[in-house]
Amino acid sequence: MASVNPFNLSDSEEEAERRPNETVDTERSPSDGAPGPPPGNPFSPPADAEPPTLLLSSNRTSPSGEGISFSAAATSAMAGSAETRVSVDVIAAQLLRDQYILTALEFHTELLEAGRELPRLRDYFSNPGNFERQSGTPPAKDQVLGPGGPLNRAGSISTLDSLDFARYSDDGNRETDERVAVLEFELRKAKETIQALRANLTQAAESEVPSQERKNFKSSPEIQEPIRPLEKRALNFLVNEYLLKNEYKLSSITFSDENDDQDFELWDDVGLNIPKPPDLLQLYRNCGTPLPSPRNVVDVSVGVDLGDLPGNCITQDPPKKPDLLQQQQTEVVQELEYQISLLNNEKQSLVEQIKKLQSEIQTLKRTVSSPPLATLDLGSQNTSNPPSSSAAASTTSSTDPLSVPPTDNGQYLDIRGVSEPEAEPEPPSTQSTSQSHPQSHSKLKSRPPVQFDKPNRKLSPAFQQALLSFCRMCSDSRLGAEVSRIADSEESVMLMLGRCLPHIVPNVLLAKREELIPLILCTACLHPEPKERDQLLHILFNLIKRPDDEQRQMILTGCVAFARHVGPTRVEAELLPQCWEQINHKYPERRLLVAESCGALAPYLPKEIRSSLVLSMLQQMLTEDKADMVREAVVKSLGIIMGYIDDPDKYSQGFELMLLSLGDPSERVVSAVHQVFIPAFAAWTTELGTLHTALIPSLLARIEKLLMQGEHGLDEHKLHVFLSALQSLIPPLFAVVLQNAPFTSRAKLHGDIPAIEVTRFPRPASPLQDVATIIGSREMLSALLLLYDHQLEHEGTTGWDSLLWVVNQLLPQLIEIVGRINVTSSTCVHEFSRFFWRFCRTFGKIFTNTKVKPQFQEILRLSEENVDASAGNGILTKATVPIYATGVLTCYNQEEDRKLLVGFLEDVMTTLSLSHAPLDSLKASFIELGANPVYHELLLTVLWYGVVHTSALVRCTAARMFELVLRGMSEALVDRRAAPALITLCSGPEFSVRISTIPAFGTIMETVTQKELLERVKMQLASFLEDPQYQDQHSLHMEIIRTFGRVGPNAEPRFRDEFVLPHLHKLALANNSQAVESKRIDIATQLFEAYSALSCCFISEEVMVNHFLPGLRCLRADMEQLSPEHEVILSSMIKECEIKVENRGMADAQGSMSIASSLVGEDAKTKFLSKMGQLTTSGAMLANVFQRKK
Repeated sequence: MASVNPFNLSDSEEEAERRPNETVDTERSPSDGAPGPPPGNPFSPPADAEPPTLLLSSNRTSPSGEGISFSAAATSAMAGSAETRVSVDVIAAQLLRDQYILTALEFHTELLEAGRELPRLRDYFSNPGNFERQSGTPPAKDQVLGPGGPLNRAGSISTLDSLDFARYSDDGNRETDERVAVLEFELRKAKETIQALRANLTQAAESEVPSQERKNFKSSPEIQEPIRPLEKRALNFLVNEYLLKNEYKLSSITFSDENDDQDFELWDDVGLNIPKPPDLLQLYRNCGTPLPSPRNVVDVSVGVDLGDLPGNCITQDPPKKPDLLQQQQTEVVQELEYQISLLNNEKQSLVEQIKKLQSEIQTLKRTVSSPPLATLDLGSQNTSNPPSSSAAASTTSSTDPLSVPPTDNGQYLDIRGVSEPEAEPEPPSTQSTSQSHPQSHSKLKSRPPVQFDKPNRKLSPAFQQALLSFCRMCSDSRLGAEVSRIADSEESVMLMLGRCLPHIVPNVLLAKREELIPLILCTACLHPEPKERDQLLHILFNLIKRPDDEQRQMILTGCVAFARHVGPTRVEAELLPQCWEQINHKYPERRLLVAESCGALAPYLPKEIRSSLVLSMLQQMLTEDKADMVREAVVKSLGIIMGYIDDPDKYSQGFELMLLSLGDPSERVVSAVHQVFIPAFAAWTTELGTLHTALIPSLLARIEKLLMQGEHGLDEHKLHVFLSALQSLIPPLFAVVLQNAPFTSRAKLHGDIPAIEVTRFPRPASPLQDVATIIGSREMLSALLLLYDHQLEHEGTTGWDSLLWVVNQLLPQLIEIVGRINVTSSTCVHEFSRFFWRFCRTFGKIFTNTKVKPQFQEILRLSEENVDASAGNGILTKATVPIYATGVLTCYNQEEDRKLLVGFLEDVMTTLSLSHAPLDSLKASFIELGANPVYHELLLTVLWYGVVHTSALVRCTAARMFELVLRGMSEALVDRRAAPALITLCSGPEFSVRISTIPAFGTIMETVTQKELLERVKMQLASFLEDPQYQDQHSLHMEIIRTFGRVGPNAEPRFRDEFVLPHLHKLALANNSQAVESKRIDIATQLFEAYSALSCCFISEEVMVNHFLPGLRCLRADMEQLSPEHEVILSSMIKECEIKVENRGMADAQGSMSIASSLVGEDAKTKFLSKMGQLTTSGAMLANVFQRKK
């Protein structure tokens, strides 16, 4: 058992119990625990009477010279022999007689804690008359106070520390003096508090080493422990001091800059309540000197520290007289001798105490191994047979990296490293013990092994291990190893207590309550009374008010160890009620513990309880709990339950739970459904044979019903829920196809099996969605994939029922559903595209080329010869086109695959253009593909095909597609390929083609920053507006105005002010004279939309006056005749703009005067600067910065 330093525990509540009564009576010195008197203490000797007494910081320092002499005498008396032992009452009387009130009070408190109250001290401290103030003047120096004499100035709100008799003055003005004295007392207390806090911080920082690092340092001594923060700061101070002393000033400055968080002028900034060590030179010179013997270190170095000495004792003061210095040194030596005598006495008492405790332990051991318990007397046998105990210890240490005492008898149940709860191996320590003690071994084996209900399931070990990994148990630390090893006999309980108590005593007061878990579990396992066991388990679940993640893992590990030890019956009767009690606890951390416990205990429960009570508890928490993290844990536990349930009647309940959890508003809950619940539920339905006969068809039926109900508005969220569930079922479906193939029985693991390509399958959302985990191993999956590809390519699908269902039923139904979704819904298109992409990648390239693509091609039937110009090809306008292009043709990125995708898009563009069909399906394809920069070159290749096509309809379509792909495209690619293609289209003879390029040019102006390219686009747009041949092109003007309204707010301000607004003014002015009313109202409506968008921009005063306001007035003139409701809005816009212009003019006129006057005073200057700091790019804000308050 690791030794515990008793000095670290001297302030704990257990000190009186650990120390024998005789030690308490005799070992405490009269000055023990009494600090030195504060300044002004009347009981200290006068400063001018004798040299000042040396005061030490140790708690055992005497408060005065008299105390030293008395303590030395008492110590020598106590150290003499047992016959000269001084009674407690004598010590108390001496303390009261010499007025060591605080020491007597501390002595009285310790006696009370030990249960030995002393009447003399009790009567003295219970009598208020001993502490009442008798006079307003301090006592004379030679005043003698008896034990019952009054203690001056010690009122009910004062302490001996606060006595300050300097406050009493002869002038009678005591009020101010008392106030000053109180403040001085509070200041002194604050400084003491600061020192105490710094000491605590120092100790905490010095002892704070991560548990994993501590384990590494213990197991590998050659690994150097990393530097601690306080050590680093101390070394930094010494290095900087060395640099300054040796004229390395620049290096010192650089070093200080690199450690700007430390003050190198003050040693106290290091944060240590220890004296400053010698400089680096002294440390270097002394590093090779031999250290003193351990006895000398113990006897001397703990006595007094130089840092605790007052300054006048550790600094040289030349003016002092030699005789005074010699006298002080003599007093220092006497004080050190006094300290040494105290420590020697305490050492002797501790040695006697250790001997007494060892004798008590031996007595307890003999009592435990008495004849009534001879049948389990393994401890005595191990003691008498060292080879057996050493073998047990070596076996234990081989499985446990932590240091376990060699006195273990091996009677433990260890859950670490066990993957299946049904396989309960014999403990290795027991095996080694049985070689020497067959009789004891037979006694242990006579205990019947615990049996658990084995579910009638066929899960692969890899899948089961991956499923159980979500239980989040922890056994890779000292405490985790302790929790997971349940004792199996009374002696083992005692050994565990011996290991755990040294860790509990120092830490339980620091909220380290998880240290109690091994004791609670062992006692709960072995206690014969059910009521006591229930109380202990209640304590376990209520041990920590709000357990954090690590604490919950520790409790779960203990619960699993408890369950493995006691069996399913006691788990049901004792552990589950604790979970049920806390299901509605007010703290979410406690409810989270319940949810995680249900999953962790699932393998150890009776199957009836597993599929009824536990399932109902989790369902209730899923529907009622408001905390996301609790519902997430519930879903994971439900997944684990689904991995162990074997009642087919619970299938419908599991399906409803899946839909309920998929509809949860929290993303983390839905993610847990896909990671844990759906794979586990799919594994169960695979064993039931209902994955492709019930589960997947049910989801497809719900999708079809959703599409039928959503003719006027589809619920895209529900569609996403159902489709994401289908997507998570693709890996188990493929596993079913492989496991039910004609070649499955021929799969062999021996021989050269090639490794699976990294990109063969999409990345799984969790290990449970990995096909290799579902199959059992990557080697088995690799062997099956070889036979799968060979079967598809050479032998066909005859007799392969599961694959035939996928080809003949699943695929046609999916393609039909795809044709019914709204092609303009980018969300739906993206969801189905991702589904088909994962589907094709999972089933492989051969399957995609031979089974998936032919079914799509049969439906689409792309051919220019078959185009009906009147009706068009209806299927090409549906979502089938973008989903086939983006979900199937992009699965593989080889050259032939890219050529197939390019050819398909070219054919669709040609067919739709020639048949005058809507272009929504083509637009959806370009938007989905354009979101990935990998396909930008490919899309430009398709568009170039349209640019050089002979048909003007195809060229128009290509021009409109440019607008969709330019966003997100690199400027280099736009400059190199897109802009030349658009200019080529503008050079054609057809006006419709030229007009179709305008939106694309606008997108370039909006997204590109390259000046040369912007000038080229600007020139092209200017030619559209200024060339006489376009003056009567109504559709061109409409397209330009629409484009200006769309890109104007985001375009470069210079382009907006110099090009967009002037041309909008011209168009508005020209529209006033438009004779055709229909064209006039079309232009006016587009101008209204454009001006509304541009009114939010900052417009300079010049452009506002010359172009924006005149254009609005022209537009208002049109709207007065054509649309009065628009005219009201325009009048309001014009008035607002005029106010802005007027305010700007007034601000400019008064600007210099107001600024000059505001700078006269500092207060006004501050206001002005704060006003300027509010400037933004908003036109309204800028116009109102200097606006006069109304």
